[in-house]
Amino acid sequence: MWHATSMSRPSVFEFAGGADAFRALAEAHHARCLADPVLDHPFSRGVHPEHVQRLADYWGEVFGGPARYRPGHSGMLAVHSGAEPGDGMGERFVACFVAAADDAGLPADPEFRAVLRAYMEDAVAEVFAHGLHRPPAADGLPTPRWDWTGRRA
Repeated sequence: MWHATSMSRPSVFEFAGGADAFRALAEAHHARCLADPVLDHPFSRGVHPEHVQRLADYWGEVFGGPARYRPGHSGMLAVHSGAEPGDGMGERFVACFVAAADDAGLPADPEFRAVLRAYMEDAVAEVFAHGLHRPPAADGLPTPRWDWTGRRA
């Protein structure tokens, strides 16, 4: 666990291990989703050839890394529009994300893991809020930013 010292606290992105750690997380999460009989369905329509890297870039940006995900937050919501919470999809997605953090060898620090879980629970709720029977998300939405205390305003 991180303890206050004379140095400032690293971002969640830095604490995780940077871009390489988020790439490993995205690879592990994608593999877990493909192996899940409910979560694999959205992938049956195919995915962008750079899906895993784009996912890593997006999550990295959310947690304090460089802004590399070009479609932005509105683009992410558009890609996932139509998602509905049936079959426990949201809970399964979060569970895969949490397990993928282990698979990727991310730090086991409880505070770090709690921030990851809280983010994904929030993200899943937001995606479902922009579900099938709702208007599309507005263009130009800022990518949410998360730090050790949660989602920043």
